[in-house]
Amino acid sequence: MALTRTTSDAPDTVIRRKSSWSSSAVPAQAAFIFVLLLLWELASYYLYNPFWGSRPSMIAERLWVLAVSGHLWVHTSTTLQEAGAGLLLAALLGVPAGIGLARAPRLARLLDPVIMGLYGLPRVALAPLFILWFGIGLFSKIMMSFTMVLFIFILNVMEGIRTIDQDQLDLMKSMRAGRLYVVWTVLLPAIVPWILASFRIGVGLALIGAVVGELIGSNRGLGWYVESSGGQLDTTGVFSGLVVLMILAMVANYLIGFIERKIIKWR
Repeated sequence: MALTRTTSDAPDTVIRRKSSWSSSAVPAQAAFIFVLLLLWELASYYLYNPFWGSRPSMIAERLWVLAVSGHLWVHTSTTLQEAGAGLLLAALLGVPAGIGLARAPRLARLLDPVIMGLYGLPRVALAPLFILWFGIGLFSKIMMSFTMVLFIFILNVMEGIRTIDQDQLDLMKSMRAGRLYVVWTVLLPAIVPWILASFRIGVGLALIGAVVGELIGSNRGLGWYVESSGGQLDTTGVFSGLVVLMILAMVANYLIGFIERKIIKWR
């Protein structure tokens, strides 16, 4: 009986440990970031000239000035629109394309060299062409973000479908289950984690695409602000733009992780 109680209590102990770790993770992470910022601040006084690397206090002051003037929201919202629209468009087209290619293996084998060639192509090199084709407005940056993320969704969804147990699909066929029922009960639960993983990877790539497009040709956005500040040898402005981009990526990944935890409970 003692042995039975010990084995049955083990999962509860693991769950309590995980919950206690997750509850203490945020303060630990905040403390770690604070220590890094403090070391950076001290280094700017004793190890190097702040002209070359700025300092957190100067960056905070610049961000406050930008926020009060309204420029921070203008640049941030522009980059968010470009990256967000490109990411969502890639998901809307990449997920069905991945499902279709996984369900048509012959077509997938035929298109595999082209897909991998386009996936391996440095899409950053396409930025000047996108500016030429679509202008300097939002659409060229959206397309840049779209091309950065599209193949992540296609390849991840294809791999997710390949992991589905074929015996389970055969069982559904033997029971004459409808196609929609199979999609809802087998296909979607199998590929949802892969789709969320694609979103996690795609957030950073979509931001990169938007920023690269802004560096090539734009008059607003965080990428444009970084480029403009760099042209004026304003390292504080450069780091301010980079800090905002990093915060956006962190917040987006946190939101995706929150959604992922909710969906895992549902599954």
